[in-house]
Amino acid sequence: MQRQEAAKWITTGVEHWWNLVTLGPPGFPAYARLRFIPDPTYEGQPEKDAARWNDTLSDNDQLRITVGTLLQPTSSSTEGYLLIWDGWGGDSFPDRVLRTSHVVVPNREYYLCRVSLQDFVSGAIEDSWQTETGHTMPHPAFIWPSDQSWCITSDVDPHWAGIGAEKALIDPLLTEPRLDIVRVEPNQKVPFYH
Repeated sequence: MQRQEAAKWITTGVEHWWNLVTLGPPGFPAYARLRFIPDPTYEGQPEKDAARWNDTLSDNDQLRITVGTLLQPTSSSTEGYLLIWDGWGGDSFPDRVLRTSHVVVPNREYYLCRVSLQDFVSGAIEDSWQTETGHTMPHPAFIWPSDQSWCITSDVDPHWAGIGAEKALIDPLLTEPRLDIVRVEPNQKVPFYH
């Protein structure tokens, strides 16, 4: 499969762009939110006023745990893809990433990277990125296995990542003690910081 083809299921849908970049492609039986920080406690609360947990893991650490949990029942599909928002600045990216396919959805552009999801979970991709660029790897905006059995989205604006999958894949995430995951309906109003 050519690289551009791998992202076609994301780029050719009719979903409103905001729903796409926050909850992912439509059609999954279940959706959830991975809250990197707690939801706002009042309308209009600025994110800088958010109460953070003392032991909060980085966004990338939380994403790696999420991917690792999703992979356990579907270990046959460990090849996957990352879309990384191009807005982080060119010096933030290894040369090999800058030469990859560009994927465009309304209001966002990404670099498409084919990866071993096991390498993502282990941190090997982040370590390689840091070594090559001297910069921390930005968190991926989309993560999915080649069989498209699930998708994680993590746009730059919300304080959470969206997860779409079968209910049987979402359920173990809800009990993972290192993560703060809540179910969400695709059309449910979700909280945002201002």
